Amino acid sequence: MASSLGGISLLSCGEKKPLQNIYRRLVHGNDELVPALLKKQERRSANKWLGGIPDNYGIHTAGGTARFIQVLTCAYFSSLSRFHGSQDLVEPMELAAGYLLKAQHSDGTIDLLTTNFYSTPDTGFVLEQLCTSFGIQQQDDSPTLAKLRARLQTFILKAADALVVGGIHTPNHRWVVCRALARTNSLFPNKKYIRRIDEWLNEGIDVDADGQFTEKSTSIYTPLTDHCLITLAKKLDRPELLEPVRRNLDMTFYYVHPDGEIVTEASKRQDQYKRGSMARYHYPYLYMALADQNGQYAAMTQWIEETAKNLLNEDLVYFLEDSSLQGELPAPAALPTNYNKFFKHSDLARIRRGDVSATILAKNPIFFSFHKGKAALSMRFASAFFGKGQFKGEALEIEDGKYIMRQELDGPYYQPFAKDNIPAGDNWEENKKLRTKSEIQHLESIVEVAEQNGEFEITIDIHGTDNVPVAAELTFRSGGRLKGVHKVDKIKDAYILNKGFGQYSFDKHIITFGPGHAEHTWTQLRGAEKKLNGKSVYLTGFTPMKMKVRIA
Repeated sequence: MASSLGGISLLSCGEKKPLQNIYRRLVHGNDELVPALLKKQERRSANKWLGGIPDNYGIHTAGGTARFIQVLTCAYFSSLSRFHGSQDLVEPMELAAGYLLKAQHSDGTIDLLTTNFYSTPDTGFVLEQLCTSFGIQQQDDSPTLAKLRARLQTFILKAADALVVGGIHTPNHRWVVCRALARTNSLFPNKKYIRRIDEWLNEGIDVDADGQFTEKSTSIYTPLTDHCLITLAKKLDRPELLEPVRRNLDMTFYYVHPDGEIVTEASKRQDQYKRGSMARYHYPYLYMALADQNGQYAAMTQWIEETAKNLLNEDLVYFLEDSSLQGELPAPAALPTNYNKFFKHSDLARIRRGDVSATILAKNPIFFSFHKGKAALSMRFASAFFGKGQFKGEALEIEDGKYIMRQELDGPYYQPFAKDNIPAGDNWEENKKLRTKSEIQHLESIVEVAEQNGEFEITIDIHGTDNVPVAAELTFRSGGRLKGVHKVDKIKDAYILNKGFGQYSFDKHIITFGPGHAEHTWTQLRGAEKKLNGKSVYLTGFTPMKMKVRIA
């Protein structure tokens, strides 16, 4: 269960606000996409990719083409759109649907040409876009869109048959497939779709006691799972599937930085360490704010609309299929901006003090990160201990109000086999496990993180084998300016803090750090992970070492 240290203060979020303004903005944003997409579409009749949409590498993709149909459908059916009812959009959509039928394999699947072939889950992603588009197109029963709808229906039914039997790769794919089948069933009811959905749902939803899903992919697959579960709850009339969504949205309040970014360090997917916005959470918070009349969800909806205002275009389709989303939000309640929150199941803690935001986490080389407005740093350290000294805390614990992480390493040497006990074969790594160990060296690293009023003291205590070189790395976001540090020769964006305190500034935001510690200038230690992108400042020493770093 999530527990807390310290109190929670709340920020007022203003008055109740109608959603019509965001709807107008989404229609306008969608309109802005249309001309470039039309220009991008392959229109040469002799070309084998006729109707397709190429990606940035010139590769025509089913996903991009399905998105093309969705954008044009939204423009065609949005009464506020300058393309509303435009016949100029019909033929391009028909061509795009024709491309999809050619791209579809005989088993109903499509390829994700960058990695997955005959892919059930990627077919599920495409179905989400096509089913929502088809549902909106049903508003027009004139012959104008008959050819388009016929092509889409052929693709959808064939693709759904593939999802009834096909497998998946990752945890979230289960819910992507279920969502696609639920949408197909709402258009073309068939009991086999429901049976397959139930086979996946019988495994249970993969949400932990903290409210996080298995992949911990906060900027991509976590909000995707929220989307999927909302659709399943709506289309199957199973409101119990909204409970994991509530738990995740409640947790996510505490994963947000003051400038609108979301914490991604704990992710197990491709968004780890990457800057991510809250844009994908807009629809889940909006839907649940209206469904539950929840003021905090309403406040987060409005906040996302302000901090991610140019990233929400994909939500327009939901407004068009569900007019209730254009209603009025409940009165917003205050959001937490002052807290110390420990998520035990994620081995992660979040601390927020106004415009200061910090993350502490175990099982991760970046064990601490700090944001002050746009200024941000990540911290990790390594020792040159048998090529395996990159620190990763084994677990995150609380002791006397401090967060504690530990790591124990050993470095053995190996004896020869006895003459009558030499194993067959020459598999060194496997045979090494059978050898007698000797001269075993040990190294224990303990990290303590203490916080007071948004200022942090990090103690790194390393002991065991003596004279092991150590380098702690504080990496700051590119674009800012450093003071009080000295450049490391021949390594780009690498610096040493010899003594005193350094300073990093980004716009008006400033982070101070130190005191300096420099017993050597070896920063790229053997066995350490590759230098992080950004401006890296190093503090160095030898074991036994107890170093305190203050960050404010």
